[in-house]
Amino acid sequence: MTTLLSSQLTDLIATAERFRNLLPEVEAAGLLIRDALKAGGKLLTAGNGGSAADALHLSEELVGRFDKERPSLPAICLSADPTLLTCIGNDYGYDHLFSRQVQGLGREGDVLVVFTTSGNSQNLVLALESAKQKKVRTIAVLGKSGGRAKGLADLEIIVPSNVTARIQELHTFVLHSWLTIIEAEYPSSK
Repeated sequence: MTTLLSSQLTDLIATAERFRNLLPEVEAAGLLIRDALKAGGKLLTAGNGGSAADALHLSEELVGRFDKERPSLPAICLSADPTLLTCIGNDYGYDHLFSRQVQGLGREGDVLVVFTTSGNSQNLVLALESAKQKKVRTIAVLGKSGGRAKGLADLEIIVPSNVTARIQELHTFVLHSWLTIIEAEYPSSK
């Protein structure tokens, strides 16, 4: 078992080293979110499965807090409401789960962040397209080759791995980096 875990850790370290070249993109995306929130916009997040957990994680840390006391910030995870998801899925189909919400909630000045390890989720591709129509800025946090979502967002971060676990581990690093950038704007009230 120790050999297996050591192999996974070695793979994570190697992936993180390749990922290091993407830190400017991570920072640019964090600054885009920070500036949108400072200007009165909100953050919309979405993902499926484990990526839905990443989307929820980012949103809840902004509304709640990450590392220090600061004002609550407007963020909505589009993956979080099961009644809304089943309503849209039933009435419009699974592919429209997120695009329908972007159409209703998205406004110019907002940012949509999608998390997907493959980039091939049609519901996220349609959400990115709906965001463009609403003049909502977009960030895609991807893996593998970027899939069909590659090139659709204003900014994209593609983790250089084909291993879902490594991609998700670095997606968590990305969202924590953004939270650090955003919270640096607020004096600690502790």
